[in-house]
Amino acid sequence: MKIILADFGLHSEFLPFTYTKPLAELRMGILTFRERWEKALGKKCESWGPEYLKGKYPCAPDSENLVLRATLLPTPALLDKIKGLNRGEALYQEDQLLAYRGEWVDHSDSLKLTKRDFEEELIWIQKPWDLFSKNGTAIEYDYELLTAGRSSQRLSFTNTVLGDSNLIFLEEGAEVECSILNTKNGPIYIGSEAKIMEGSIVRGGLALCEGAQLKIGSKIYGPSTFGPYCKVGGEVNNAILMGYSNKGHEGFLGNSVLGEWCNLGADTNTSNLKNNYAPVRLWDYASGRFAHTGLQFCGLMMGDHSKAGINTMFNTGTVVGVSANIFGSGFPRNFIPSFSWGGASGYTEYKTNKAFETAEAMMARRGVEFDENERAILETVFGMTAPYRT
Repeated sequence: MKIILADFGLHSEFLPFTYTKPLAELRMGILTFRERWEKALGKKCESWGPEYLKGKYPCAPDSENLVLRATLLPTPALLDKIKGLNRGEALYQEDQLLAYRGEWVDHSDSLKLTKRDFEEELIWIQKPWDLFSKNGTAIEYDYELLTAGRSSQRLSFTNTVLGDSNLIFLEEGAEVECSILNTKNGPIYIGSEAKIMEGSIVRGGLALCEGAQLKIGSKIYGPSTFGPYCKVGGEVNNAILMGYSNKGHEGFLGNSVLGEWCNLGADTNTSNLKNNYAPVRLWDYASGRFAHTGLQFCGLMMGDHSKAGINTMFNTGTVVGVSANIFGSGFPRNFIPSFSWGGASGYTEYKTNKAFETAEAMMARRGVEFDENERAILETVFGMTAPYRT
C-alpha cells in the first residue's frame, strides 16, 4: 500500500509556490509537509502534483493507497484514526475530507467510501499566509518530533541564553558563537552544519535548517524558518525562506514567505503593515482577485527563482510569481507576474534563456545542477503564466 500526500483541491490556493512543486513539498516549521508525515508515520510518502511536475516529483498510485491531506499536522489523535482506516473508508471533519484508503481518484467528490468522522481539534493549513501565521505551532511540533530521546551538541559558552537552554538543539556540525538566544517564546533548532555568526540576536521559535547561516549581527524574531542553505542577515520577523534563498544583508523582511532560489539585494525592505492599519488583501490565483487575509501583518510572498535588486521596496501584501527580476526605485505594484523584468516604472517579459542562465549560475554556487527536469518545469510555468504578463 502506498501513502500519497494529496492537495485535495488546494493546489491553486498555494500558488505561486506550487507552480514549481507539489503542495506536500512546501516547508514550514522545520520540515516539509512530506518530511513531517514520513517522520510521524515512519514510512515513505509520495507527493501528488500536476502532471508536469512528475519528472522531478514522481508519484504513481497503486491499486490500494492511503491518501492523506498533505497540509494537516499529524497530531497523535489524527494518526490513530488514520492508522485505523480500512479499505473503502474515508475520514472527514464535517464536510472536509482528511484521508481515505482505497483506489486513487482524481477528485474527492468521486469517492464512494464509508464515511468516518474525526471530531478532535485539527491544525489546518489552507491558505499561503497560514504558512507564516501558523509557523510557530509547526516549529514546536517538529522540534518535539525531531529531538525526542536525543541529545543536543554542546552550546558554546560564548553565547547568552534567555529562557530554557533545553529548548535549544544543535545537530552535528552546527556552530553558534557570541550570540543571544531567547527561548521564552519558542524553541531554537539549529540543523547540521548550520551556523549562527557572532553578534546575532535570536528570539525563538527558530528553525535554521541544514547548512543555513545567520550572518553577523542578524536580528531574528520568531517564529521564523530558514530552510537548507539559506543565508540571512539584517532584521527578520516571522518569515519563511523555504531553501537555498538569500537575504544576506541589512533590510527588513516581515510576515513573509519566500520559495527556493530567491535573492533579496542589500537594503531590500518589505512593508508588513499598512499605514492605515487596515487588514491586508493578497492576490489570490485561485479566484483571480485580491483576497481578504484577515491579517493586519502580511508582507511578501515570492515564488521560486525570483530576485530583487538592492534597495527594492515592497508594499504590504505583495505577491511575486516565479522567476521574476525586480529592481529600480519606487514601490512595484503588489502583484508581479512570473517572468517579469522591471519595477515601479514598468515591466517587460523576462525571457527564458536569460532566466535560465541566472538559475543555472545561482544553483551552481550551491553545487546543485539546473537539470532538464528543472528546465521543463520552468518552461511550463512560463507558458502557464503568460496571460498575467499581458
